[in-house]
Amino acid sequence: MLQLFSESAIAFISIIGILGLLVGSFLNVVILRLPVMMEKEWHAQCNDLLGIDPSDKEERPFNLVSPNSHCPRCNHQIKAVENIPLLSYLFLKGRCSDCGIRIPVRYPIIEATTALLSIVVAWHFGPTIEAAAALLLTWALITLTVIDFDHQLLPDNITLPFLWLGLGISLAGIFTSPESAIIGGLVGYLSLWSVYIVFKLTTGKEGMGHGDFKLLAMLGAWMGWQAILPIILLSSLVGAIVGITLIVVRGRDKNIPIPFGPYLATAGWITLLWGDQITQSYLTTMGISP
Repeated sequence: MLQLFSESAIAFISIIGILGLLVGSFLNVVILRLPVMMEKEWHAQCNDLLGIDPSDKEERPFNLVSPNSHCPRCNHQIKAVENIPLLSYLFLKGRCSDCGIRIPVRYPIIEATTALLSIVVAWHFGPTIEAAAALLLTWALITLTVIDFDHQLLPDNITLPFLWLGLGISLAGIFTSPESAIIGGLVGYLSLWSVYIVFKLTTGKEGMGHGDFKLLAMLGAWMGWQAILPIILLSSLVGAIVGITLIVVRGRDKNIPIPFGPYLATAGWITLLWGDQITQSYLTTMGISP
């Protein structure tokens, strides 16, 4: 199979693109439901701590597979033919087939974005084990980005398993060595944690969430400690540009926190694919021999 893909780049790219659309559809479910699942779990823990018996409130199971996808207004069960990535949205003209409520355009955007980024990864790495690993990381970063935008939350359910996965694949020498991955995880966490502590001690405020520490530790475990500085610099640059733009153009209150996770995720993805080229270009521009 790998030989077939190696001989036909078009077939490989096409299959990855279709897979990206299907995964993007699933990511929409994760993005929508995982924060709700976490909130329900927190409520259950609070009830247990307070000794409240919730047994009189029987609820339907709510997870990534149940209940079936449905319209939030009329509860119309979405059929398989209405759930084809991108095509169904276009065929239905962006509206529920039953009540006509508008379907948020973010759903096809996430599907298309997942497919596009998956194609870029496939094109960059080719039919290799590195491509398979990079696809998994790409899908995780897309999910984390949108959830953080929506809820200012980077779920441990994603960051911690992928941190361990990054350490695990380093044993096979994928992207980095085990030593570099371990140091990368430590440096990634402690670097932002140190900034957080200093900022809190000097201002009495929390400048970022703990999820940002774990996300950078995850990226360090995947790419090694050498990638930490480029990721921080790139994410800070992009975050500053976007933040200033929102304040100036849209009049956003500068005291309203802006999630940093999406910029870390974006910088991490770019570094995974083109980190070496970016570093070499910078050194060449500065007249420094790499």
